[in-house]
Amino acid sequence: MTGRHKKILSLFIKVAIVIFAFWFIYHKLIANKNLRDFSALLKNIPQAEIITIIGIVVILMLVNWFLEAGKWKYLMSHIEPISFYRAIESVFCGLTLAIFTPNRLGEYGGRVFFLSPRRRIVGIVAMSVGSIGQLVLTNVFGAIAACFFVYRFIPVNRVLFIALVFFAVIFCLFFLIFYFNIRWLNGILLSIKFTRKYKKFYSILARYRKRELFRIITYCFARYVVFSSQYFILFVWLVPGMHYADIVMMTCLLFLIQSALPSLDLFDVGIRSVTAVELFKHITNQHVAVIACTAGIWLVNIIIPAILGTYFVFKLNFFGNLKSK
Repeated sequence: MTGRHKKILSLFIKVAIVIFAFWFIYHKLIANKNLRDFSALLKNIPQAEIITIIGIVVILMLVNWFLEAGKWKYLMSHIEPISFYRAIESVFCGLTLAIFTPNRLGEYGGRVFFLSPRRRIVGIVAMSVGSIGQLVLTNVFGAIAACFFVYRFIPVNRVLFIALVFFAVIFCLFFLIFYFNIRWLNGILLSIKFTRKYKKFYSILARYRKRELFRIITYCFARYVVFSSQYFILFVWLVPGMHYADIVMMTCLLFLIQSALPSLDLFDVGIRSVTAVELFKHITNQHVAVIACTAGIWLVNIIIPAILGTYFVFKLNFFGNLKSK
């Protein structure tokens, strides 16, 4: 295939991705009753207050993804150093591709196509290290929240509760020990005959030292605090009468359950809403408000970034030997 044909094919793919992304977003927004509930809740609130609160939540969304870009830049320092702006481009582009792919798989493609072809598979492995760090925190804080939830709302005898806490501690330690010794995964893969021949792709796992893994998980923790704050702000604002500690507990549990549910990012807004209602019904009967808050977060954290990312889709470099425009 000539260079001209590659450019034409590349442009066609990019235009197709953008058109499909906008079509997908449009149809999901039109069909989303929960967003109408969110709009209805805002009707009697002063406009200045709405702009201020929603503005803060949107700014936190940008902070969240800029932190992710910083993490991605740091992860790539061992592989193919990239600028912070390049990292931002790849993160937002990945979010656009993620909206219509199962379990955000498109997010990987959106990022690695900003890398040179020979670094792309290694880039997927490096991105997985960052994803594991995020998953570790989601599981650790979720397990702690689950213990408090059982203590508060589920009557169990003392022995059973102690057993639950013991299991939660083991569960948390397993994830933390595995993460900070992720090089073990490299050793496991090397011990398997079938995967040994692909060691050039996953050997990057052995390069991450504990100090570097700590810095990566610090990025993950900062992101966790940021998107937890978004939920906290909206629930305090729109669902009166809930204790702050209860909101934090339920939010951590919500993240834990969401991480365990395979879904499409746009399709799972219904699952998120149902899950949120089931959790928050223990502390409030404002079910419509809970659903509306969840839909609002979905709009800000997924739809808006996906729309922003369509601009960066045109900078994807599918064939490696073509300069991104």
